[in-house]
Amino acid sequence: MHFEHLIEINNPLNPLIELLSVEQVWTGLMYRVEEPGIFLPGLDRCEILSRSEGQVERILHFGQASIRDTVTYRAQEWMCFESRATAEHAGGTLTIRLEVPDSTRIFLRFTYETTLSENAAEGEVVQVSEFVKSAYRESDVDTVRIIRTIAANGRPQ
Repeated sequence: MHFEHLIEINNPLNPLIELLSVEQVWTGLMYRVEEPGIFLPGLDRCEILSRSEGQVERILHFGQASIRDTVTYRAQEWMCFESRATAEHAGGTLTIRLEVPDSTRIFLRFTYETTLSENAAEGEVVQVSEFVKSAYRESDVDTVRIIRTIAANGRPQ
């Protein structure tokens, strides 16, 4: 399944939304790498296995299930979370790109590639696909909310 959507961070025409800088958005995204528990409900703990320039390898523990993933990134441009398929997890990738069309607007583009099939003629797989897309969208809106909290308070609440 391929799913992609865009969330606007800064809208200079909406005075109710505080404008964030690219640096503030990036800091929030790096919290998602380093402290994923605030972004992933149900996560018990995260083990950082290795760290190098532009890459972090982790194991995420959800109860009895463990997911190993690799996060690669180019600072203030994009990050990609890649997990391998296991018996407990379907695997896939999530890429988050910062898009800055001008000095006042910032968007995050979320792109998911999973092993979930979208090629069913009808029925259950299509319903599951739409449910998963909706869950991804809600999770990404929550990510932006948490990034805003980090920007306002210097840390997550």
